[in-house]
Amino acid sequence: MISQDDIRQALSHIIDPDFGKDIVTLGFVKQIGIDGDRVAVTIELTTPACPVKEEFRRQAEQAILALPGVSQVDVSMTSRITSQAQVAARIPGVANIIAVASGKGGVGKSTTAVNLAVAMAQTGARVGLLDADIYGPSIPRMMNLAGLKPQVHDRTLQPLENYGIKTISIGYMIDEDQATIWRGPMVSGAVMQLLNDVAWGELDYLFIDLPPGTGDIHLTLAQKVPMTGAVVVTTPQDIALLDARKGIAMFDKVNIPTLGLVENMSVFVCPHCGEASHIFAEGGADKLAAQQHVPVLAHIPLDIRIRQDSDAGTPIVAAHPDSTQAQAYHELAGKVAQRVSVLNARKIDVPVVVRN
Repeated sequence: MISQDDIRQALSHIIDPDFGKDIVTLGFVKQIGIDGDRVAVTIELTTPACPVKEEFRRQAEQAILALPGVSQVDVSMTSRITSQAQVAARIPGVANIIAVASGKGGVGKSTTAVNLAVAMAQTGARVGLLDADIYGPSIPRMMNLAGLKPQVHDRTLQPLENYGIKTISIGYMIDEDQATIWRGPMVSGAVMQLLNDVAWGELDYLFIDLPPGTGDIHLTLAQKVPMTGAVVVTTPQDIALLDARKGIAMFDKVNIPTLGLVENMSVFVCPHCGEASHIFAEGGADKLAAQQHVPVLAHIPLDIRIRQDSDAGTPIVAAHPDSTQAQAYHELAGKVAQRVSVLNARKIDVPVVVRN
């Protein structure tokens, strides 16, 4: 008769590439059921966006089926997302806060933030998106929520939702054509209100779409909000890379880990002839990443459909989820989740947010 120990021994050969240990030692194997020649196993990962989830499932099925006396295997994949203690204490219910930043404007930061958030939600994670760009809020239009107003219950804003994302933005409260002419303290105070006075509920990831640069908003959030990490968006050209380097330096100074770089508008592939053109130079993010000792999380192409879908309020990961362009954002979401899990695992006292 096959035993649970036999199954654990078989599964102990599956190594998690991030933690460098087998999934049994890591405690990922949660339940083992045996009914004659049928085996059911539950494997619990650190995020539903784990990029090797299906590979783990395949390896587990093969390992168990190779045991004598087993004819049928059912592997269930679940997740339990971790958070850092100070994040959960600062904003109850929110496990991880991730900034999406850029050193300069015009590099596609908000487009990246929106598609990253939607891609993460499509994995089953609970996701929120805060538009911290008070002077130029673009999230309402990109999320197809322009013109709507959030409700207030018990002096708390109720976030607007679309594509499985809870969102809040100053753009929901002012006319789209109205300019926000505020000084720094007012802007910083407004951002903190948008963060604190919102009924976010239970979130696995709260993304903050920061304004370009390294100004008051960045400093206020860095000082008052325990961020899990930051994603820095750039294009391959030298001018953008100079400012991206400054963004990484800022996060270093305030002890916020840079999860990695996103090289946006990386390459343009002609839809007619298929020729690839590096309009904004080539390999810039890779060089910067090597210098700063951070990974490149994604190379996003310069593609007209990404722009069209963003303008229409239908992020490409929602409008064309099976496209190669959307796949780039799905891979980005997996790598961000992967980096967050590794960072959280390095902390000593890590409370766990359970996701079944």
